[in-house]
Amino acid sequence: MTFVIGRGEADDDGLPKLHLGAYRALDGSHGADLYLDLDGPHSILVVGKRGYGKSYTLGVIAEGLSRTSGVAPTVIDPMGVFASLATDSGCSSIAGTVLDDPAVVPDSLDPRSWCALLGLDPENGAGSLVWQAAQERSTLDGMTMSVTERNAPSRDERAAINHLRLAESWGVFDEDGIDAETLLSGEITVLDVSGLDSAPMNAVCRGVGEALYRASVSDTIDRLPWLLVDEAHTFFDGVAKRALETILTRGRAPGVSLVSATQRPSAVPDVGISQSDILVSHRLTSGADLDALTRAQPTYLNGPLSERMPAEPGEVVIIDDSTETVHAAQVRKRETAHGGNSPSVSERARANTCSTESKTATD
Repeated sequence: MTFVIGRGEADDDGLPKLHLGAYRALDGSHGADLYLDLDGPHSILVVGKRGYGKSYTLGVIAEGLSRTSGVAPTVIDPMGVFASLATDSGCSSIAGTVLDDPAVVPDSLDPRSWCALLGLDPENGAGSLVWQAAQERSTLDGMTMSVTERNAPSRDERAAINHLRLAESWGVFDEDGIDAETLLSGEITVLDVSGLDSAPMNAVCRGVGEALYRASVSDTIDRLPWLLVDEAHTFFDGVAKRALETILTRGRAPGVSLVSATQRPSAVPDVGISQSDILVSHRLTSGADLDALTRAQPTYLNGPLSERMPAEPGEVVIIDDSTETVHAAQVRKRETAHGGNSPSVSERARANTCSTESKTATD
């Protein structure tokens, strides 16, 4: 009998699932394989202190999604470590696209989102002008023109235009940018936002989140979207928060899944923990982070989560609220290269030594 996280025990029923890893015995040895359900939508939170494998686990999930028909995975990559998912590694089943300078279509954000993004009050002055412009136009030039056509007080008009020009300077809005149709092609899409500041990074995440949710609600799509977000605390702290919380609280019905990975669960709002039906925890040692998980600890977990903390990289404790079960596991090895390893002085020294020896031999 196979156990599938998010589904429970299952024979070979043919329903989609991904190989997550194997059970971890008390002596550290590997047991039976463990899988993750991909047949229905899920909200998954992956946590762990730096260096213990949270981004690695996110990559394992992304690999499994990329090989599954009927789903469309998108990765928000704030650290620039997931490009290897869409790089030829000899695994022909991994197909995807990496966008180094991602831009979203301006109307992927609703009027309220535009005001929140620019820090404007939608009920007054410049904020109300931006709200109306976002309702009427689908480009930044069009929104700017809408503002000038309203004969508003010059102070409000200038403020609104200056804020729209600021948004334009970020380079993350384009009428030919990413839309839901592009993201739902079936291949994995990696959005590398590592070169952006917090505000434009959040703008991309919010635009993508809202576009995927609206497309799913319209019930006109053939695939279920999965949004994977690394360093999720960066986005729960910014304007992307509303889009992520919408998926967490209302995404199940239209079929949108969210996988959030963070080394700081204490910075994730309570809804980000309580609304996750699957928690994958690598090692944590911060009292604040352990307290954040403890507040949402289910009653069926015997004893505090801190007593079950893994000790080694790659080891996890999984709390599956769908089946009310707890599992100790080891995450499997990735099939694509992991781009999240930290460089070391010794590695650089060895590389320079090899390079010097090679040059000497050639000379």
